[in-house]
Amino acid sequence: MGRRRTQADRDAITIEIGYAFVSACFAAALAFGAVYGPALAFSLPPSTRGTLAVAGGILAAAVFLLRITHVLLGFARRPENDGR
Repeated sequence: MGRRRTQADRDAITIEIGYAFVSACFAAALAFGAVYGPALAFSLPPSTRGTLAVAGGILAAAVFLLRITHVLLGFARRPENDGR
């Protein structure tokens, strides 16, 4: 059997999940803005705006998932989080 997690361990996990979520949202918003921003700055045809919106959404989703994975796997790999 493994040891039970302390309240400090549970709090650290909660904080790390919150940090991963907020930083992933921020990174995804930046990625979407970088792709879709020119559609707002210039007068582009509606088909181009739609294409940029879809491309920005796909990129934002990918960035979000990669950021969440990167942060949480990095937290799990720390020696003090080995569960012993």
